Amino acid sequence: MRHYHVQRNVYWRPIINVDKLWSLVPAEEKQGLTADSEEVPVIDTLRHGYAKVLGNGKLPNLPFIVKARFVSAIAEKKIKEAGGVVKLIA
Repeated sequence: MRHYHVQRNVYWRPIINVDKLWSLVPAEEKQGLTADSEEVPVIDTLRHGYAKVLGNGKLPNLPFIVKARFVSAIAEKKIKEAGGVVKLIA
């Protein structure tokens, strides 16, 4: 495949699986979480160096918000089933 106009890092897309998302949440935020919590953790994957969330693994049934550039369809389905919300960011 020819690239007439060279663009650096066009295909940059580090991945993280759904089962590793909770490792990005600090222990202090996990401590008092229940299914009906008022405050929910926000997991910003770009801040941790990941751009795409894939659907391998299981999640606890707790509410949370995931911010990512790219999310696979299976990952989005699993996050919503666990009580979470997906927010796409540029």
